[in-house]
Amino acid sequence: MLNKKFVSYIAVILSVLALTGSGYFWGYRTGAENPRKIIAQGVTGIDSRTQNGDFNTFWETWKLIDENYLRSDQVSGKDRVYGAIKGLVGSLNDPYSQFFTPEEAKKFEQDVQGVFSGIGAEIGIRKEQLSIISPLKNSPAEKAGIKSGDWILKINSTSTEGMSTEKAVTLIRGPEGTTATLNIYREGWDKAKDFSIVRQKIEVPTLDSVMKDGYAHISLYSFNANASKVFYDAVKEAVDKNAKGIILDLRNNPGGYLEVAVNLAGYFVEPGSVVVSENDRTKTIDSLKASGNGALKNMPMVILVNAGSASASEILAGALRDLRGIKLIGETTFGKGTVQQLKELPDGSEFKVTIAHWVLPSGKILEDGGLKPDYEVKMTDADIEAKKDPQFDKALEVIKQL
Repeated sequence: MLNKKFVSYIAVILSVLALTGSGYFWGYRTGAENPRKIIAQGVTGIDSRTQNGDFNTFWETWKLIDENYLRSDQVSGKDRVYGAIKGLVGSLNDPYSQFFTPEEAKKFEQDVQGVFSGIGAEIGIRKEQLSIISPLKNSPAEKAGIKSGDWILKINSTSTEGMSTEKAVTLIRGPEGTTATLNIYREGWDKAKDFSIVRQKIEVPTLDSVMKDGYAHISLYSFNANASKVFYDAVKEAVDKNAKGIILDLRNNPGGYLEVAVNLAGYFVEPGSVVVSENDRTKTIDSLKASGNGALKNMPMVILVNAGSASASEILAGALRDLRGIKLIGETTFGKGTVQQLKELPDGSEFKVTIAHWVLPSGKILEDGGLKPDYEVKMTDADIEAKKDPQFDKALEVIKQL
């Protein structure tokens, strides 16, 4: 039985990204167990550590389907069992826990490893509603005006009420050159609007770096396999140019390999500092420590964040604020702070289940609330249309005072 632990899972990517290098920017650990088959005979009830459940109702309903349902002969026992398992997982009310049938499991693996055409955005469940985590830079979604925090009410006229991210992926993905229509509601709007977006093959950006008034503005778009190298090149260039400080821009960075985030933290904190811990229901499972040399631990720095900053981005930003008091500027982050493990079941189906929290050095659990910035600065539609960036302007103002 194969277990895979997603160490930086945020949401199902919209099958949309042409994935680079390692094939995807979720990190996961792998392990193996021997497959086992569980056979229950004469079962009338079930007892767990926390609750009792009576299977009599389940079997009675099964019997009633056999005896009364108009098309009962068209629904196999296997389909009924898979439907029951999905209902069981759905009872957790956890948007990140998911059951996949063997067919769905194969598609899920393809989404993780493959190259697809799409709109260039990532989605997640927020406040029980499908929403945009972040559009990628220069993607069709960004060019169409999609923003972090947008609520997706319909996909191609299909309501998203109760829809999983995996289901949304199947509706949004399609051949290059075809159109996906998203019905979007944004805070402050009177009503929802339709966005028609032409699907394209997407190249995932990693980093941009420019100098502004003697400060290095480093925009990191993902913690993918290439991020460590290009980040090193960027900070080396900043030092060579005698940068007075670094404005680290994590806006619309949905995460990636957690190990990369921990590695980057090593530039800015004391070696050996705990960057993040992994806690299950009862204890700390693991603590990840900075292994770098702390070469930039005294360099002035601020960090830009917004609602599209998630997972590994939140871990890096939160850890640097906890360990060094670095100020966060912008808007509250997404709030994705749990660990998922993917378990392969004997028949080829898979169960992705939430098993732990990420905990920052301060003890803060990232789940739900996200990170509130020290300086809250909104980015309005008018700012975007006018090509203004009040968040960056504030970051430059703050770092000049350090």
